[in-house]
Amino acid sequence: MRLFALLTSLFLSVGLACAAPAKNAAPAKNAPAKTAAPAKSAPAKTTPAKSAPSKNVAPAKSKSKTDAQINEQKNALKKLESDLAKKRQELAMLETEERGVLNTISLLDQNLNQTRTYLHELAKSEKMLELAIGQLSADIDSLDHKIEDRKAVMRKRIRTLYVNGRSSEAKVLYSLLTQEGNPERQVYWVHHILNQDRDEIDYLLALIQERDEKKLQEQSHLAELKRLQSKKAVEEKGLVSQMSGQEKMLKSLKQDQNMQRRALQEFEQNQKTMLALIKKLEERRKKEIEEAKKAEAARKAREKAAKEKKGKGGKTPPTAPKVTKPKVTVAESVKGPKCTPLEGDIISQYGLQEHPVLHIMTRNLGVEIRGKRGASVRAAAAGTVVMVSEIDGRGPSVIIEHEGGTYSVYGHLKTIRVQEGKEVRNCEEIGIVGDVASLNGIKLYFQVSEGTQTIDPLQWLKTK
Repeated sequence: MRLFALLTSLFLSVGLACAAPAKNAAPAKNAPAKTAAPAKSAPAKTTPAKSAPSKNVAPAKSKSKTDAQINEQKNALKKLESDLAKKRQELAMLETEERGVLNTISLLDQNLNQTRTYLHELAKSEKMLELAIGQLSADIDSLDHKIEDRKAVMRKRIRTLYVNGRSSEAKVLYSLLTQEGNPERQVYWVHHILNQDRDEIDYLLALIQERDEKKLQEQSHLAELKRLQSKKAVEEKGLVSQMSGQEKMLKSLKQDQNMQRRALQEFEQNQKTMLALIKKLEERRKKEIEEAKKAEAARKAREKAAKEKKGKGGKTPPTAPKVTKPKVTVAESVKGPKCTPLEGDIISQYGLQEHPVLHIMTRNLGVEIRGKRGASVRAAAAGTVVMVSEIDGRGPSVIIEHEGGTYSVYGHLKTIRVQEGKEVRNCEEIGIVGDVASLNGIKLYFQVSEGTQTIDPLQWLKTK
């Protein structure tokens, strides 16, 4: 009886503690049925209260994943903003410095492309935020319904307590303690009955807290969305202005013969620079071959003299080490068929033709292939990387030496993934296509030379 008195007193104190919060906030699902029920049926009816808190696990995981995606997109936007600011600073300097015609057109084109990319990423971020806000709104509505349901049950519970008083709990406890059965099982259900109102109230408060957190997150996303939309509107307006400026520049180029002459001189100078680089590489290759031949001849002469001296009875001098031959440009293990370095339309052919941007007749040393942002550039054939450098008119470039003194050039690369001296396989990725030093968007400049003589790259790709 002492245990019964103690448990009854504890239950009454819990009831007093729960009664006040219940009026302000509190739903407890099917609570009346649980306390009024006989001991044997209590387990089935009280189960929902125990499982209720687990309903919050999935939304938390979804929230963290969405937040991570949004933060990742924010970081990508910050990098784009930094790159765009640098390009615009270069454009601003054009007003105070004398720049070449081709360089000016190239900077205008790069700025336009980066602005378009930035707008694309802004739109992507905008859509991501809209989806997140939509999901948060749905989650908040769902939580509001749950909270209202709990409050309704709590009101019913309070009404039951008002009508029946606290004697009903005492009867249930008495029934549990006086009936025959497992004592541990009885203690478990007594404890459960005493705490079920508090558990239900705690769960209701957890729902309210989760809803409030989601509302704060929703407000934060709405503010960020408004900021992005404002920035997007400014960039769209700026894009129109930039396109107009580029159009005027190209129009004046068509009509201004002096500007055309300057552009042609710059173009031809870039061609000469390219040819000079290939000539230098070829001279170096021939020099290495010649030095290797001389060294090998000297070694053979020393060996012959040593044999003759030995035949006359003299001491045999130590054998000279064998001279290393010039580097083998392509190992047998990496040979294979040629492949197109970039998938895309050919926008500029090899040889004499009208320049697509300058609209003047020019002689092209290679071809230009239209590329998509982020597309990989591959080595057309197996070989050794002999130069990684910024080349006038070609931007960041890679030159590969192939067997027999053939060179392939890859220009306008955004990213380069190889270093000088690296042996590459046919079709191995060497970089990412870009628009640096390009006059007309993202493209690959592809050139092939046999020795110092340029040839049509497309015809070369067809040969074995």
